[in-house]
Amino acid sequence: MKVIRSIEEMQTDVQQRRKQGARIGFVPTMGALHAGHAALVIRSVNENDRTVVSLFVNPLQFGPKEDFRRYPRTEAQDLRLLERAGADVVFIPKAQEMYPEPFSVSIQSTSPLKELWEGASRPGHFAGVATVVIKLFMIVQPTRAYFGQKDFQQLRLIQRITKELNVPVQIVPCKTIRESDGLAMSSRNRYLSSKEREEAVKLYQALYLGQELIEQRVMKKPEQIVKRLTQVLSMIPNSKVDYVAVADPVTLEPLKTVKKPVWLAAAVRIGKTRLIDNILIG
Repeated sequence: MKVIRSIEEMQTDVQQRRKQGARIGFVPTMGALHAGHAALVIRSVNENDRTVVSLFVNPLQFGPKEDFRRYPRTEAQDLRLLERAGADVVFIPKAQEMYPEPFSVSIQSTSPLKELWEGASRPGHFAGVATVVIKLFMIVQPTRAYFGQKDFQQLRLIQRITKELNVPVQIVPCKTIRESDGLAMSSRNRYLSSKEREEAVKLYQALYLGQELIEQRVMKKPEQIVKRLTQVLSMIPNSKVDYVAVADPVTLEPLKTVKKPVWLAAAVRIGKTRLIDNILIG
């Protein structure tokens, strides 16, 4: 497994492989990797000739009160995981090379997608995500790029942006990987205390309850489901519910009536840790 730390070297490596006709799979990450990331890498390895993984904590997608400095950096551990998963190249650029001063370019979407849910809770977040993803696509020039459905709104926005900008990359959605009790794997789970970790599983349990309410037609109005799930999540000690979404899985607009398919999502802060999760119904 090759580790590359400069943009120029990464581009040279890619150009050589592209000349040979290689299909390049790409998994962009912010590090602090877990089995969910490994699943993305393994799928890319199975579907491409060469797999590149980036480790880059992107400062543009963190708000002024968010955890950029606190975000875990575990490079040595990440490299071991990636080697076991079969990655060919790990790209670890420095922030000053990715964003040399003065850096004045940003990918801004006018899609309502960026204003809803995560976009409303984290202003500017999706502009930072879109900018770094397009920049990484230009450097790595992948055939396919792999994204987990846990960050479903991010996935939808990247699909929209690559389509509208005619970026020649196939976006491959991959299912959410969960712990044995249902908690979605996330780099931020490591922030949770042991007690908070026990309580965190209630996020998935609330979504599963919402799925049952929808499939059994116990509640037929989205606002009823939102109210019920908010009540359940509010029972988590030291928690604050950010949002509960009952929405269209394509536009992510709130549904006016409950009809399948449904995107059911929630964000909750437990202690100092903000967690998100979602499920698709039907």
